[in-house]
Amino acid sequence: MFASRKVLVVDDDSVVGHSINRVLTGQGYQVREAMSGSEALEELDHQRYDMVFTDIRMPGMDGLDMAARMKKSHPELPVVVITGYGTEASEKKARDLGVAGFLRKPLSPETIIDNAERVLRERDETLEAIRLSALAMMSPAAATVPDAAAVPEATTAPATEGRENVAKNVALFFAAPFIGLAYILAAPFVGVWAIGKYGYRKLVKKQ
Repeated sequence: MFASRKVLVVDDDSVVGHSINRVLTGQGYQVREAMSGSEALEELDHQRYDMVFTDIRMPGMDGLDMAARMKKSHPELPVVVITGYGTEASEKKARDLGVAGFLRKPLSPETIIDNAERVLRERDETLEAIRLSALAMMSPAAATVPDAAAVPEATTAPATEGRENVAKNVALFFAAPFIGLAYILAAPFVGVWAIGKYGYRKLVKKQ
């Protein structure tokens, strides 16, 4: 299911390391073994891995100290802790460090495969959720551009009224000379009509 994923196995017991290597390689994983915590940290400085299996009890740096350092430099890297002497205190410390799993020896092939698949699936889901959240924050269009159906009519009315006013002013500008000419031509007729009306009223009063 997760073929070509790279897994780092850290255990000072070569038998355990080889066993995990054989099981995961048979499922298509690329597996690298490290015999100590310092060797594993050095390996991470040069190669990218998708997950880590590590024992707790190892000479020098134990598995929990190594996991803590890994989580600081590679917070996205899931670490599964394996132990044959697990205690509630060590398991709690592992959980507090944010490890992806805590397994007890002896390990069956099914346990190794199931945990590898679970951890990588959860890792991919987390990374995808982070990616989508980042895209949503980087793309303001959805937040700043309102839906056309939600825009009130008042936002478009001023623009329409402005265009109508401009059209009226242009029409009046071109019509003004013709209106003035019409007044000039009609003035004599209006004057004659007014004089005739005034004389008619005087004649009626005299009678």
